Amino acid sequence: MAIVKRLSARALSGSGILVISLITLIPLGVVGSALLEPNAEIWAHLWQFVLPELIINTAWLVAGVGVGVTVLGVGLAWLTAACEFPGRRFFAWALLLPLALPAYITAFVWLGLFDITGSVSLWLREGWGIALPDIRNRPGVILVLTLALYPYVYLTARMAFLGQGARLLEAAQSLGHSPWQAFWRVALPMARPGILAGLILALMETLADFGTVSIFNYNTFTTAIYQAWFSLFSLSSASQLAAILVFCVGVALLIEGQLRARRQVSISTRAGQNPRRIALTGWQARVATLGASLVWGLAFLLPVLQLLHWAWQSCADLDRRYWEFAAHSFVLAGMGAALVVTLALLLTYAQRRQPGTAMRILTRLGTLGYAMPGAVLAVGFYIPVAAIDNALIAWDWRSAPLLQGTLAVMLLAYAARFMAVGFNPLEAGLARISKSIDEGAQILGVNGIRRLLRVHLPMLRISLLTAAALTFVDILKELPITLMTRPFGWDTLAVRVFEMTSEGEWERAALPAVAILLVSLLPVLWLIRSQESSRHSHDQAHESALTC
Repeated sequence: MAIVKRLSARALSGSGILVISLITLIPLGVVGSALLEPNAEIWAHLWQFVLPELIINTAWLVAGVGVGVTVLGVGLAWLTAACEFPGRRFFAWALLLPLALPAYITAFVWLGLFDITGSVSLWLREGWGIALPDIRNRPGVILVLTLALYPYVYLTARMAFLGQGARLLEAAQSLGHSPWQAFWRVALPMARPGILAGLILALMETLADFGTVSIFNYNTFTTAIYQAWFSLFSLSSASQLAAILVFCVGVALLIEGQLRARRQVSISTRAGQNPRRIALTGWQARVATLGASLVWGLAFLLPVLQLLHWAWQSCADLDRRYWEFAAHSFVLAGMGAALVVTLALLLTYAQRRQPGTAMRILTRLGTLGYAMPGAVLAVGFYIPVAAIDNALIAWDWRSAPLLQGTLAVMLLAYAARFMAVGFNPLEAGLARISKSIDEGAQILGVNGIRRLLRVHLPMLRISLLTAAALTFVDILKELPITLMTRPFGWDTLAVRVFEMTSEGEWERAALPAVAILLVSLLPVLWLIRSQESSRHSHDQAHESALTC
């Protein structure tokens, strides 16, 4: 009887995890199936009028952003990790702050300043006779996305450089290499897996971006999906375009998986060594400080100051509508975070109780949605939801759609998109709880859900708060899912920013943008603090080892 109960519990647990994984797999399967059932007329239209421009634009965007984030991210990571110059301690953490600014906010601030009719352009043209080049073009959108996304490469590259330690560079210099030769021939090749992993993340964000390219009127697959759905009213065309984008992201995921394995092997044995940095003096120190200041100023300080200025000027527009936008945003983010954390907790707990290949595959599939663009998931959920509603109406069970345009569809899309955000902190938190605690609870007769509620949840308090906070902020910033699946009248802060920037109302878009920025700063500051704490503990351990 005990064996039967155990098998039944395992079957129920496996079934539950499969259901959670289907939240992600169903929309991806729906979109992916569009490639298996191509429509000849749609594909003929796409190849003739749409795909050539989309492929060229997307290829240029990926290549340009890839080069930009690599140069900025690797260069700044090397400076702050291996070199000593004025301001290094400040820039080591401040260069991560652009992560708090969604790319679409940086985009409309830059247009409001440097477009032909922007304030800076007008000031230079009328006061000094200097005409700035037009930025509402391909180089402009590449520049903005580079400034918004370089922290991904900066973060992973800096961790790789710090993990190498000083002895490696000293060994290279003892063989006759200068510090810069040691960087090119030793440090850079060994940090390549970490650099490429950050680059893949930045490129996936580039493929998924909707707000920035929309503001710049630069057509990519995400904007084409939105236009096919809402302008051409062709869900079939949207699904075909989404399928192509899923294929591109799938290739990027395969590459990222290979790089993750290499990264773990290449730096794990050298982590925690205390570096002795290269002291920069004279013009080298001045160039390093100036370069870091320029990047930080353009990527974070300038947009934030301009946002605050516009927000102050538009305070008179602060009426009941903005409080409704904020209320909708916080309600959706709160409900979405609660759903994601609950499902992620079930995933992590099931993986702990039943470790194995099948469970790892299910949990990996369940967290796959974070790599998928929000526009793809919106299309993937809308198609089956519309089919269910049409079937209910055809069977005379309903006279109007039941599921379309409801919060349920939005919350499911959020769960698919951000499951990994809630899963990773909880998985790390459970990994820190010793299995001996589970064995002790089992001896005392505390099993199953009771063990989770009475033993694990109190110990996971920090991990739960972290997962909830990160998910809350990501949902608050999310634009395409909210824009494409929201119920009528459920405008949010992100949607308000999109609508105002679509009409060129930069100042009126500043108030909701500032609200998003202030909330988005919280997880970035937490990331900075955790990095500094981790680095400090490594240094203390290294000093203790040397003392002993």
